[in-house]
Amino acid sequence: MINLFNRFFGRFSKDMGIDLGTSNTLVYVKDRGIVINEPSIVAVNTRTDQIIAVGEEARRMMGKTPSHIIATKALVDGVISDYEVTERMLRHFIEKVHRESFTILPRPRIVIGVPQGITEVELKAVEDATLNAGARQVFLIEEPMAAAIGARLPIQEASGNMIVDIGGGTTEIAVISLGGIITWKSLRVAGDELDQNIIQYARENFNLLLGELTAERIKVKVAMAGDIQEPLETKMRGRDLISGLPREVSINSFQVQEAIQRSIRLIIENVKDTIESTPPELVADIFERGIVLTGGGALLDGLDKVIHKETQIPVHIADDPLTCVVRGTGLVLDDLAKLKDVLALSTQD
Repeated sequence: MINLFNRFFGRFSKDMGIDLGTSNTLVYVKDRGIVINEPSIVAVNTRTDQIIAVGEEARRMMGKTPSHIIATKALVDGVISDYEVTERMLRHFIEKVHRESFTILPRPRIVIGVPQGITEVELKAVEDATLNAGARQVFLIEEPMAAAIGARLPIQEASGNMIVDIGGGTTEIAVISLGGIITWKSLRVAGDELDQNIIQYARENFNLLLGELTAERIKVKVAMAGDIQEPLETKMRGRDLISGLPREVSINSFQVQEAIQRSIRLIIENVKDTIESTPPELVADIFERGIVLTGGGALLDGLDKVIHKETQIPVHIADDPLTCVVRGTGLVLDDLAKLKDVLALSTQD
């Protein structure tokens, strides 16, 4: 009876691919493309237990809310930090997609990306949150695999493909061949960690306390990973830790590079470690094809050149690296029969 019910309502639902990211959640809808790209942030009124805002609107509230309103990230380091908030955020996005079609009870099939190396408990949390948010069926796919599919790499061929997906909470490094991940590394050093590096640098060198959004803006504007030929400069505003009053100071690319250098070095060392543990035949393929960078971190100025210099392997930035994972989930959704083998094992199996 339940299956019949699901099939009936499934006819009126729009199947989705979701990149449930630490920084942003992107939603792909079959036959429509990417329809949602919003921060993974929810603002909740703790007095009434009502959601005040989701996504970009909630992001603008961060650090500016009264005590009874909490603007919180649904995920930290790529995994669910607040189960209920994540479920409500997913339900909001599912309902938003179906709003214009007047579906009474949407029951879509959903392909959702999860970090490589996620524990079974964390895997089950993603699956349960998605089902409780209104999904009829949930398919899980590791993010580096989804990113490789989204970057149009020939993952099902007998050849080595190396992907480095630098998101907000995690950096996923994987070598893929014949539709499977051969060697991989997953580290919780990515975009959010770089923001924290900048906050720490401002505190230690300028006695200035910055907010997370300010640190992110500085990173986007002036951060550079490689050799700096023409340094950029920007203003940063925060609270003076000595006087307690607002203060504005200038910061340039050299200073930001000093702040983030340790985290960048850690990512590069893990890329090298992954190559070292890869079978030689696949390394030969990677040397020929190059390493592909995806995720928001791929846009960090000069990172591709630094990785190339350290590994002596060509490095390419994927087209539109920010959307590779969600485009990969969409391609899997479009051809589930052919690509079912690349999915992660469900905890319901």
